[in-house]
Amino acid sequence: SSTKYFGGHSDVMGGAVVMRDPTHVPAMRNYQAVGGAVPSPFDCWLIRRSLATLPLRIRSQSASALEIARFLQRHAGVERVCYPGLEEDPGHAVACGQMVGFGAMVSMCVRGDARTAMAVAARTRIFTRATSLGGVESLIEHRASVEGSDTLTPQNLLRLSIGLENPQDLIEDLNQALHP
Repeated sequence: SSTKYFGGHSDVMGGAVVMRDPTHVPAMRNYQAVGGAVPSPFDCWLIRRSLATLPLRIRSQSASALEIARFLQRHAGVERVCYPGLEEDPGHAVACGQMVGFGAMVSMCVRGDARTAMAVAARTRIFTRATSLGGVESLIEHRASVEGSDTLTPQNLLRLSIGLENPQDLIEDLNQALHP
């Protein structure tokens, strides 16, 4: 999805298909032509414009996400934090071998149930409640309610997409939301 970090400003929809097996290319091009899956020139310009700041945004968002994950890890209102930048995370060793930074997505399980998690999300003031990621603004979502009744996602899990706001402001926002 080029909509997310490549676009980075939540103002464009796009995607790319990358294939290892070239025998699938003709079928995909036919699907693209028949389905009309071709971006407009303006959408291409928006994505191209945003690529210039991609490395800076990723570095900043990743550094903020690590700072926020470490804060949440110590918070009494948080049961568990999922972030590959934390040494305790089960995917930390793999992430260290594959990544320079650890990304801007942080998940946390709050102490409590779905109602508690949704109340925490509702009390945030800087985070916007939305299902997306990779924009310059920070988002929070109750993932299980988005996925529906068959979800395996814990009911107390909140997913955060960390934007470009000051990380201390985001920490203070999460802290007040976790303390009703």
